[in-house]
Amino acid sequence: MKAIVTCMAVLALATGGNAIAGDAAAGKTVYNTKGCAGCHGPAAVSMLPQYPNLAGQKAQYAVLALKAYKDGQRNSTNAAAMKPMAMMLSDADMDNVAAYLESLK
Repeated sequence: MKAIVTCMAVLALATGGNAIAGDAAAGKTVYNTKGCAGCHGPAAVSMLPQYPNLAGQKAQYAVLALKAYKDGQRNSTNAAAMKPMAMMLSDADMDNVAAYLESLK
């Protein structure tokens, strides 16, 4: 976990903290059609305690987390469920979903 946090910090510094250039409207479509809403709720506020709320999540963090699940670098308790979900997403999908999540309050 420490390595993931360090990696995220290095990536944030390397990119200058630039915002993700995603399309929130396209991200909403991906979020609702690729299964995200099933666990995290239709408005990204989970009704189940084992799944985190994602509404308002910083886009850059969301992309880094999704890529870490996809690459098998993130091994949280939900990794078994998240890896196959992340595998279905292209880089553009991740950027778009991240922009959508960040746009939510």
